[in-house]
Amino acid sequence: MGNVLPLLVGASSSHSGIDIPAPPGSKFIAVHDGEITFREFLGAGGYTITLSFDNYKVSYCHCDPNWIVSVGDKIKQGQVIGYVGPKIVYGVKGNQYHDAQGNPTNGATTRSSSSFGDSYRW
Repeated sequence: MGNVLPLLVGASSSHSGIDIPAPPGSKFIAVHDGEITFREFLGAGGYTITLSFDNYKVSYCHCDPNWIVSVGDKIKQGQVIGYVGPKIVYGVKGNQYHDAQGNPTNGATTRSSSSFGDSYRW
């Protein structure tokens, strides 16, 4: 997996993920066989699922909180592991962005998009 450069287009801050436009309810598909190692709310990443394999971790951010996988689940490439969910982000000090219902959100995700998070070796 190659390096991902930080993006600022439409974002309120730089991050090393890739924002992929997707309407709520769109499927998150596993990019590789692996194991679910994280499934929680993660601040500006919203509800997040992390798939780990070999020496990589891939995080799927802004997931629907109605989880269909659990930590420890063994996953096959192509398997649906979640769905695009709300773009609401709490716990971001000084957040000036809000959705139409007044919920705090990431400025980059007030439109229909989701984040395919950091892919890295550890």
